[in-house]
Amino acid sequence: MLEGPDDSRYCYELNYSQTNIMKVISHYPGIRYKELARWTGLANGVLTYHLNILEQFRYVNKFRHNNITRYYPLSIPNSDLKIISHLRVYSEREIILFLLSHDFCTFNEIVEHLKKAPSTVSWRLKRLCEDGTLVVHHGGYNLYRINDKRLVNQMLHKYKESITDKVVNNFIDIASEL
Repeated sequence: MLEGPDDSRYCYELNYSQTNIMKVISHYPGIRYKELARWTGLANGVLTYHLNILEQFRYVNKFRHNNITRYYPLSIPNSDLKIISHLRVYSEREIILFLLSHDFCTFNEIVEHLKKAPSTVSWRLKRLCEDGTLVVHHGGYNLYRINDKRLVNQMLHKYKESITDKVVNNFIDIASEL
């Protein structure tokens, strides 16, 4: 029997499906529901049932950010969830990687590097700034920089993007530009 991570009052023995779900979530923190269904091979209703139990007994953290629900192991601090969510989105990850190698960048430099529509880059930058991952300095030009490079680097190394994430994120980026 396993005890719930936060409260020893709750004892719950995970079954095979729940153990499998936990392994996938631990291996791919920030995984989306559809990806989780693919990796586990569970039907929607079955997966929903087991995820609800895992959430109830506090084995997983369901985090909704920018209308996307992602699942994380409880071992990841809440302060890291937003950064990981941004790193799971291809365009935002590319912006972050570009800014890590520069102290400050203008909007045009970021657009040129990403080779995306300015409206797409503007929307992504807005999301990153609203969450505090990026900081914008207003002046003659808006200059963007990473708010906490050490923390972002730490997240990049600790939570690597899966191949599935790359494919899905590329598709989402293409669809959002239409």
